[in-house]
Amino acid sequence: ATANNFAREVFMDELAAAAGIDPLEFRLAHLENPRLQAVMEKVAKEFNWNERVKKKDANIGVGIACGTEKGSFVAAAAEVEIDRKESKIKVTRVCQAFECGKILNPANLLSQVQGAIIMGLGAVLREEMQFENGQITNASFRKYQGPRYDDVPELDIHLIDRPDLPSAGAGETPIIAIAPAVANALFRTTGNSVRALPVRLTAI
Repeated sequence: ATANNFAREVFMDELAAAAGIDPLEFRLAHLENPRLQAVMEKVAKEFNWNERVKKKDANIGVGIACGTEKGSFVAAAAEVEIDRKESKIKVTRVCQAFECGKILNPANLLSQVQGAIIMGLGAVLREEMQFENGQITNASFRKYQGPRYDDVPELDIHLIDRPDLPSAGAGETPIIAIAPAVANALFRTTGNSVRALPVRLTAI
């Protein structure tokens, strides 16, 4: 689900750019599912998308993405800061809206969503298996580096309760929007598409 949604949502921004339309407006114009539309509108409002997207800064970009999996719906907006001298990126803020029907345990669900975002950032920033001569070269937690405390951005999470709907799983869906949101922020800033993870600024 993470890989499929990454491919879809990154391409969606490319389509929006080709059409000369804001990526949020482009998605909303083509969405037919009201639940997916609701999380998109919520995250756009809370992130203040319409104002942030107007700001022009060569080193700061914003991106948005959404998705659905296993009966739940998610949308995320990310702000990314680029250090061109060091060829590094830092995700400074993430706003995410998540809806999985009736919420039974808000505290646990919030923790799940927060953890999913941080886990998703690992794939964006550096997580990958490395091979040489048929051997894994980073087969330890010292060499295979997941996200660290310094990588965690400001998190703004919005859980949408739908007591009129049955509860759906929240174990995996909250992770699928973060990587494309970051990639789309970089696309907006650099003008170059991000089509692989982890992100390497030198490649874009």
